Amino acid sequence: MAETETHQHVDPHDDDVHDANYQAPPEKTIEEIMAADQEDESLRRYKEALLGAAQTETIIVDPNDPRKVIVKKLALVVEGRDDMELDLSGDISHLKKQIFVIKEGVQYKVRIDFIVQREIVHGLKYVQKTYRMGVPVVVDKMTHMVGSYPPKKEIQFYLTPAEEAPSGMVSRGTYSVSSVFTDDDKHIHLKWDWTFEIKKDWA
Repeated sequence: MAETETHQHVDPHDDDVHDANYQAPPEKTIEEIMAADQEDESLRRYKEALLGAAQTETIIVDPNDPRKVIVKKLALVVEGRDDMELDLSGDISHLKKQIFVIKEGVQYKVRIDFIVQREIVHGLKYVQKTYRMGVPVVVDKMTHMVGSYPPKKEIQFYLTPAEEAPSGMVSRGTYSVSSVFTDDDKHIHLKWDWTFEIKKDWA
């Protein structure tokens, strides 16, 4: 388990989500990125490979959604088992009622499925704070730098490194989680709460 804190909710301006001393580079459009350093052939080829179709057309997956990042799904990935998934594309207010059961001590990863449209998005970050149900302190915190992504028609994803679920009788119980998908420019692409329960076995 990681550091202990007293925040119960993730604030978009919380230093735990955004480092107050970090200055993000200015946002650049795809046109600006392609126009820069044209004389550098290897850099030009790299940018073309990175941006793909986005360099010649504006990629819009959902014309009714003005967002650049649309978070679709969270999944808990455990080797040898089916992924446990949360649908983040609809009403997320009911997600806390859908409780994942996790066997104590198991290795798991978190996968975030998302769509990037319209413009490149810089410095995506996934922040997750876990609370023991009924205890107003953070018992575990994960911060993962996801990276920069170009617009694509296909769903893109990020998979966290493996984490170990707590084990032992004291660790068993229900936990609430606050998750935030944000970026260098302090845009909150999605913030949601969900719940899991640590048990001795999967049942």
